[in-house]
Amino acid sequence: MIERELLIANKLGLHARATAKLVQVLSGHRSNATLVAKGREVNAKSIMGVMLLAAGHGTTVVLRLEGEDEAAAMDAAAALFERKFDEGS
Repeated sequence: MIERELLIANKLGLHARATAKLVQVLSGHRSNATLVAKGREVNAKSIMGVMLLAAGHGTTVVLRLEGEDEAAAMDAAAALFERKFDEGS
């Protein structure tokens, strides 16, 4: 199992489009994925679960991955956060 703190740096936070991108990236991997924020823990491959976190700009989340391709899944997800979900702001 690996975990990493990630900062939500895009202007709108984990809104519907950003959440869909995250779920899509993680769903392409076999590892189990959990996202933790504000004392809540959700399945990071569930759009509804991630949306319920209501994680806005500046929120730090912890992504926890466990499985055979956990490193590749983490790299892909971290890159998405670093690119601000391809929103440019």
